[in-house]
Amino acid sequence: MPDNASTPWGLGAGLRYGLLGLPLAFCALPLYVFMPNFYATQWGVSLAALGTLLLALRLFDAVLDPAIGHWVDRLAAGPFARLLAALVSAGVLLALAFAALFHPQVAAADALAWAGVSLALTYLGYSLLTVAHQSWGARLGGDAVQRSRIVVWREGLGLVGVVLASIVPALWGVTPTAIVMAVALALGLWALSGAPRPQARVGAAAPLPVHLESRQLLAPWKDPAFVRLLVVFALNGIATAVPATLVLFFIQDRVQSLPSMQGVFLGLYFMCAALSMPLWLRVVARLALARSWLLGMVLSVLAFAGAAAVGAGDAFLYGVVCVLSGLALGSDLAVPAALLAGITARDARRHGVYFGWWNFASKLNLALAAGLTLPLLGWLGYAPGARDAHSLQALTLVYCLVPCVLKLLAAAALHYFFIQMRNGESYAT
Repeated sequence: MPDNASTPWGLGAGLRYGLLGLPLAFCALPLYVFMPNFYATQWGVSLAALGTLLLALRLFDAVLDPAIGHWVDRLAAGPFARLLAALVSAGVLLALAFAALFHPQVAAADALAWAGVSLALTYLGYSLLTVAHQSWGARLGGDAVQRSRIVVWREGLGLVGVVLASIVPALWGVTPTAIVMAVALALGLWALSGAPRPQARVGAAAPLPVHLESRQLLAPWKDPAFVRLLVVFALNGIATAVPATLVLFFIQDRVQSLPSMQGVFLGLYFMCAALSMPLWLRVVARLALARSWLLGMVLSVLAFAGAAAVGAGDAFLYGVVCVLSGLALGSDLAVPAALLAGITARDARRHGVYFGWWNFASKLNLALAAGLTLPLLGWLGYAPGARDAHSLQALTLVYCLVPCVLKLLAAAALHYFFIQMRNGESYAT
């Protein structure tokens, strides 16, 4: 495949580049949806301890991402074989650590420590692959249509991975999940080795003095547009991560559905997100990026406000909530990446650093969601399996109200920074 950004972006190129998004998304969902429930219900780890662990590891992992992004920038400037070897090594680490996370080989008393070590290694491999994959796509360049098409392939195949991850663990268990993950990861890396490659920047890999290296890492924070987008992205991301962290507890204890329905609800949610992406592209064409994202936030608030009315046995009503919130998720997947692409295109030397900070924010969202909401639930009196009125009221409050408040704050910031402010208009169209 030619090493340039002008290669026609057809079906073959899209699959070769985007396929790695499938196992990465497949990996991510169990980490923040199934893992807390797995260790709480099957290994007896307290919610407070899990929340503290997830917060600490996510924060540590997130701090590494900008440095990982800078390292990826340097790798991308050198021989392609060196970059590919680093990606394969990260893939092996990720597959092994992911399998270990869901197969503890210790007594119940040591389960938290096992989770901590295996989760830290999983995060490391995942971060290396994610930042490298995203910055690879950004380096391919092209016009707005080309950049959007690249993002759609990555996010679209990622949604396929999410749908699989929402079904496989619930129906088949953790061992098949680890096997599917490893096979998909190997296929994704093999496909990426033949994907269109961006041109290496001559001389970019030369070592820099320490003070200049630090400037490279902090450069995105001097970009006002990036900082504003990150504020909106963080508020919105936490709002999305809170119900994702608590969804299995809500299904089990509030909806009280059969275990097999967990995969159905999650699959419905993510399939609606995938099916809505062409619709959101049409909305963007009419309303522009920022207003389209704002519409998605409003739809999400309405969905989670409706979830407060769900009671025991209301599977159909909760299915409607999944459909509406899934449709809203499509805007979260399509719009922020397009806004970010417009910003990073102005600083082609630092794609990896920008995406490193972007992933820092993503992981901080998940860390805060798990690290704050799980202990908050325990403090409010909820424990997994509790179905008394007080416990269910606490669960509903955190699952429904907290996301709505955060989404409204994100919507206000989005409107002010990217719709009302004139200097944000170039990124909102």
